[in-house]
Amino acid sequence: GLWYEKAAPGDRRLGKVVTIAKSKKFRDNHGKVLLEGHRLIKDALEAGAVPQTLFFSTVGHLKLLPEAEIKRASLVKVKFEDIKTWSDLITPQGLLGIFSKPDPAKMSYPAAQLANSLPLLLICDNIRDPGNLGTILRSAAGAGCEKVLLTKGCVDPWEPKVLRAGMGAHFRVPIIANLDWESVPTNLPAGTQVCVADNNDPDTAAGSAPASPKTPVKSSPKAAPEHEDEEGAAGIPELAAQHYYEDWARAPVAVVIGGETHGLSPAALRLAASTGGKRLSIPVVPGVDSLNSAIAAGIMLFEGKRQLLWRHKQEDGRQKLP
Repeated sequence: GLWYEKAAPGDRRLGKVVTIAKSKKFRDNHGKVLLEGHRLIKDALEAGAVPQTLFFSTVGHLKLLPEAEIKRASLVKVKFEDIKTWSDLITPQGLLGIFSKPDPAKMSYPAAQLANSLPLLLICDNIRDPGNLGTILRSAAGAGCEKVLLTKGCVDPWEPKVLRAGMGAHFRVPIIANLDWESVPTNLPAGTQVCVADNNDPDTAAGSAPASPKTPVKSSPKAAPEHEDEEGAAGIPELAAQHYYEDWARAPVAVVIGGETHGLSPAALRLAASTGGKRLSIPVVPGVDSLNSAIAAGIMLFEGKRQLLWRHKQEDGRQKLP
């Protein structure tokens, strides 16, 4: 019961696929994103994303999608060889979709995701590797994050490599992108404590005698070398430092993860200091420089989840006492 058309040679719509995939400026100016594969397109449709054009190589691909949703799109049958030319996947599935850029405020996220959401937020600071960001978003969805904030300097979350690594996370958790640090607090719930993940071990942060995990330790200026000249070491606030497995997650809480190359911005440290946040470290074997940012994010988020659930259980137990 679906009407579709066959693409003629030289169809101008086909050229938009590559342009959308490769140009962030085009995506932003025209409000379009490109999605590829059954899983991603199905997740997008179920979350309320608006399809504009679906390119498919066989009619069978359409049978795997919700009919009521794809009726709103232009359906265009193309040769599989053409999809192989446009796709940067090794084994393309034969299904591509141009969608209106999703608005987190208008999305309908899965009921199971909402039911398991926690007062836990993630702030990404200078995450520039697409694979890392996609993996981080996937961990955020898996941990039940309430929201993910991306500051300016992060890679575009709608880049194809980020979408692939995210495995549908874009349609399970709200993602607010391209924020400057001045607007980050307005996107956080009232009373949110902001903690930062830092690769400096609090026991050896000063480079001399081990310090108490509860002792305030000045965050390393190396966290953001590109800002060092303009900010100076004096512009970086002191934060209480501790290991990630110690008590820190008090609802609502946000965790800042910095990129591996540029690290944390001084603005991230100032925001954490202004909320009474802490600097959290994951101890690694001496000689290992640091963890991959995506791995660090996963560890922090699931530890935060563990602490929040444990605290909720303790409070629930006290309420049941006579």
